[in-house]
Amino acid sequence: MPFEEFSLEGRVAIVTGAGRGLGRAMALALAAAGADVVAAARTVQEIEETSRKILELGKRSIAIPTDVLSSNSVQNMVQRTISEFAKIDILVNNSGIAINRPLAETTEEEWNKVIGTNLTGMFLCTRAIGPQMIQQRSGKIINMASNVGVIGRKNFVSYCVSKAGVIQFTRALAVEWARYNINVNAIGPGYFYTDINAPVFDDDSVRDKLLKRIPLRRVGQPKELGPLVVYLASGASDFMTGETIFIDGGSLCSSSDANWH
Repeated sequence: MPFEEFSLEGRVAIVTGAGRGLGRAMALALAAAGADVVAAARTVQEIEETSRKILELGKRSIAIPTDVLSSNSVQNMVQRTISEFAKIDILVNNSGIAINRPLAETTEEEWNKVIGTNLTGMFLCTRAIGPQMIQQRSGKIINMASNVGVIGRKNFVSYCVSKAGVIQFTRALAVEWARYNINVNAIGPGYFYTDINAPVFDDDSVRDKLLKRIPLRRVGQPKELGPLVVYLASGASDFMTGETIFIDGGSLCSSSDANWH
């Protein structure tokens, strides 16, 4: 490897929401850089497929069914990982959902589900691995935020609020755990092409409207998150903490409707 500080050999990573899309892409990137990876999510078949792909890369992997809204389920994920690999070096908090609904029509249940999955779930996972990383005096925590954590988006109030919370959680925890040599950073994606939103991006009329919001005039591909997550998980980012790196084709640089043409 030309830059040895990017190597993840000997590291152990947990990726939540690893069954598909951005989560699977990041899990595979970490494995390609040398890490052993635990794939965690609720859908067993999907995380088993991710784990199989990691094994094909020559790295160790297990799939652990996990509900990030359940403290017991999260604790089980952490305990099984430590039992299998003896440590946890990297946590990627990727589990998340979005509900497209005007605020006046959003139910309390929907609001709680989005905030719970995107923010409380991240809190539960991070709190659960805290003692292990604090004890070993090292760790890399990578939280999935979004560019809508700093700009508004119609009909996505709950999602925007949850991602703004992720950004501030990242900043505050970075300060709190810096004394333990634990780096806490976040990634803020824009529009990325995944299976779940493929029907939207494959619709010519909808896609054309969305692309006008992106200066690079295209959506991101999941594999484009790979180098960034490896950087944040590796020794190359040891002097970075509390930051959110946005990867959105320039959308934040052109965030007002007046410039989306």
